[in-house]
Amino acid sequence: MLWPMIAIALGFLGLAVLGVLAVRVFVEVRRLARQVGATSERIQRAAQDLERAAVPLASAAGRRETNQQA
Repeated sequence: MLWPMIAIALGFLGLAVLGVLAVRVFVEVRRLARQVGATSERIQRAAQDLERAAVPLASAAGRRETNQQA
């Protein structure tokens, strides 16, 4: 009777450890998801800034090209 009780206790402890690890993984995944979201927003803002900065350069290059052709 002692060995089955030890086996049940060890099984319960194993499940408890797995439960704790699952909670830790869940918390880290949520934190990673927040970081990925924030980073994607920063990348999107940087891309918009780059696009806005490129418009005057492209128009200036277009004017230079038309002046050279004339």
